[in-house]
Amino acid sequence: MTGALIILGVTLLTGLILWLTHRPGDDSGADESPEADASGEPEVCCGLHAVCEKGLSPDGKPVYYDDEELDRFSGREPDSYSSEEEEEFREVLYTLLPADVYPWGVSLTQRNIALPSALRDEWVMMAGDAAGH
Repeated sequence: MTGALIILGVTLLTGLILWLTHRPGDDSGADESPEADASGEPEVCCGLHAVCEKGLSPDGKPVYYDDEELDRFSGREPDSYSSEEEEEFREVLYTLLPADVYPWGVSLTQRNIALPSALRDEWVMMAGDAAGH
């Protein structure tokens, strides 16, 4: 019984400390999402959540990554690619800068191009690595 009371006390104390230092509406910036970081640059989201539109151009048009030849795959199913066609996607994917991996996927989606099933996991892993996860 004493152990349970100690755990409860520590939990309450931790909650109180967190509440005091991270109150909603507190302008200290602690754990809030600022509009700009310390250097004055706008903060960029990680790109892995639905609320973020990272990679979208302001006018809604897709951004090309020297991959115009992939437009011929528009409307194809992810499982319908041959190994040579998958290799075309892989070549583009592995020549992208890490910061361009996620926006490239957005560009493909905007152009109605499905990433081959075999590359989907590779793209997700690379996009996560670029976002720092």
